[in-house]
Amino acid sequence: MPREQYPIIPCSLSEETSKLVSEYALQLAKIAPSLMKNMTEEEFWRSGIFHSAVERIRGQRSASMKEKRDFMASILDFMKQKKAISDWEYKGTAERFDYVIQAIDGKTVVVETKGCLDGNNTNIFQRPPNADEFYIWSLCQNSASDPRKNAWSGIHTRLSAEIVARKELINGVIIWDMLCGTIGRPCPKLARNKKRATRIGELLVPPPCIYVLPKTLPDPRNNPSPNPWEPEKLSFVRAFFEALPCDASDVVQVRISTRMDGADVERRTTYYRTGSEIASSNWTKIKRTR
Repeated sequence: MPREQYPIIPCSLSEETSKLVSEYALQLAKIAPSLMKNMTEEEFWRSGIFHSAVERIRGQRSASMKEKRDFMASILDFMKQKKAISDWEYKGTAERFDYVIQAIDGKTVVVETKGCLDGNNTNIFQRPPNADEFYIWSLCQNSASDPRKNAWSGIHTRLSAEIVARKELINGVIIWDMLCGTIGRPCPKLARNKKRATRIGELLVPPPCIYVLPKTLPDPRNNPSPNPWEPEKLSFVRAFFEALPCDASDVVQVRISTRMDGADVERRTTYYRTGSEIASSNWTKIKRTR
């Protein structure tokens, strides 16, 4: 990840959280043999039960969508209550996307939810034909992950390559979940101004981090460096500003530039906040991970 003038996402993995997770993991490993009364400590570790249990918990955690769905329902219900959106519907079990949202201006907004953006699942999406706007929404449940790595990996390493290779538009990326603003993931926005927090049910949430992507498909020959969207022209972005105490610094415009290098296509991702460049990747060859 190239050096940033300013971070593309305000939060970062705090040393305190990383230390707490490491300490808890050590304590858990120490007491694990004592939980199996019919085995010696040596038998326990040779059995592989501990590692199998950890993998099972990881699998159950990954498969469970309840916490994510509850968070999304709370947010979208709040936005509907504030009349920032007209209605919303969960579609995840029947379609290859998760939410259909009706904007106040009549446009259809489609949202595909993901976990942390540094995984291969980020690459799996399909913009439906009826979508006036299409967004990827990251709900990362791992407080020990690095938000800056996830944001960079998701937008530049994965999504920019998919957009160029598959020629499929994404209007924006939203990074916002149930851990934002908690002890596990403190939010610098709230540290600077506590009035920017919003009470939504049992949650006290900061404004979301929003990334608006190119208006048209980047193409090295015909459209090498299309402009990103202006935030105010996207219905769903406007809805966040109407329902929540968002400001211009919550939105990052993302330019994806392309060029040919012999037979290879390369892209460069550049990030702007309030009109100023804050970070840029190197020219990177398209290597799709799927």
